[in-house]
Amino acid sequence: MQLKFSFLSQVILCLIVPFLSYGQNVKIKGKAHSSHIGKPISLLAYSDLITYTKTREAIDTVDKDGYFELDLQIEHTQPVELQIENLFGKLYIQPNYVYGVTFPEKDKDLDIRGDVEEQVLIGVISGDTTELNTLIIDYNKVYNKMFENAATEFLNKNRIYNKLDTIQLIASWRYKNIKNNYFKSYVQYSIAESNSNASRGKNFLASNFIAGKPVQHTHFEYMTFFNAFFKGYVEAYSSTKKSENIHHLINTVTQYTAVNSYLKSNPLLINDTLRELVIIKSLWDYYYNPQFSRELVLAVIEQMANDTKIKAHKKILNNMLQVAYNLNVGMKAPDFVAYDRTGKMVTLGDYKGRYVYLNFFSTKSVNSLKEMPKMAELVKKYGDKVTFISICTDDSIKSYKNYLKANPKYTWPIWYNKAGNDGKTAYDVYNLKAVPAFFFINQFGNLAQSPATAPTQGFEYKLKALFKPKKKDTKIGIR
Repeated sequence: MQLKFSFLSQVILCLIVPFLSYGQNVKIKGKAHSSHIGKPISLLAYSDLITYTKTREAIDTVDKDGYFELDLQIEHTQPVELQIENLFGKLYIQPNYVYGVTFPEKDKDLDIRGDVEEQVLIGVISGDTTELNTLIIDYNKVYNKMFENAATEFLNKNRIYNKLDTIQLIASWRYKNIKNNYFKSYVQYSIAESNSNASRGKNFLASNFIAGKPVQHTHFEYMTFFNAFFKGYVEAYSSTKKSENIHHLINTVTQYTAVNSYLKSNPLLINDTLRELVIIKSLWDYYYNPQFSRELVLAVIEQMANDTKIKAHKKILNNMLQVAYNLNVGMKAPDFVAYDRTGKMVTLGDYKGRYVYLNFFSTKSVNSLKEMPKMAELVKKYGDKVTFISICTDDSIKSYKNYLKANPKYTWPIWYNKAGNDGKTAYDVYNLKAVPAFFFINQFGNLAQSPATAPTQGFEYKLKALFKPKKKDTKIGIR
């Protein structure tokens, strides 16, 4: 991609302005720091704001002069990420706009491993004070100014609440002539999130930011507050009921209609759309909660995906099923890119046709380290039949290398969790929340145990059963 005119001249002519489009309705024209020349730059967007599934919407290569151009089609205002290797920056985009941006160099003073995401500030070139990114920057200055002396003054909860209420009043006056509805909600729900983080009462939060307010499925700040507010909400409500509880409705009844009827009596959830979204958010939490059967949670999710009439909800539910089923036993084990101890790029696909025992660990996790000696024993006993792979998820490549030096007898593949060109690490691909984590993959590349038993918890029994010698049967007709 080669720009015909100078970057700044194009900015002056057309950037951060609405335009008529016959194809892609958003165009991002950028100039990256010279250190990024020749590297791919991706534009990532959130498919939904419950699972936070990211999709790569566009990609370009930074040319020899540092220029790049990204195009995409969107239906609503939203934040996206521009990403080069492990660096990413957020940009808010609206339909039918051209944006001019700059992408900075990596902060050389930070010791961050190559795959850990490091946020950078995307420069937005605009002379329009009402443009969304410009407004957000302005609001954040107002917010930061209110709390600039927080480190040197004592702030109890009441003083924090007073400051937040003051910010809301200042914003109402400062932006009274702004017509951008996304920005208005940005301010409202950024303040809501701050109140939530400051442990302001549930009743205050509900009455000011939930009750009677429109549900905004695609608004990032609204959904950030929504997810925080409703985390554990249904279980708390269930504890006040003397009849059935939510655990029984999921693990025994397993009917979406029963869960929906159960929550209709909650005065905050009178709105059908809000109540359905709360159920969806709760089911996603239950999927990772050992008190609920994953299989039965997925059954309820499937019911909702089939029954819902709300397009945004169907999309979220389908994303949930996709994430879940990609890691179910019998499904194809997701491939990924990592780096071995020599710095060479490797993939799970390199071991096609082999049994693979996949282990994610961190040198900062005591439980992770306890598994490694037993892992070494399994390698010694079954290394000719199973490929053992450990992936270090440390925040610094130095600790990974130091661990290898301190444990020279651990000779099986111990890889470094680094992202590939799609921006995803093995940790991301397997949708992990914590380590240690284990997966067992059969010779056909399918998940045989997901998650698998840990070495110290008896995984060897699985291997003994799988590889025990088979006695020959001499009876005719029997193999």
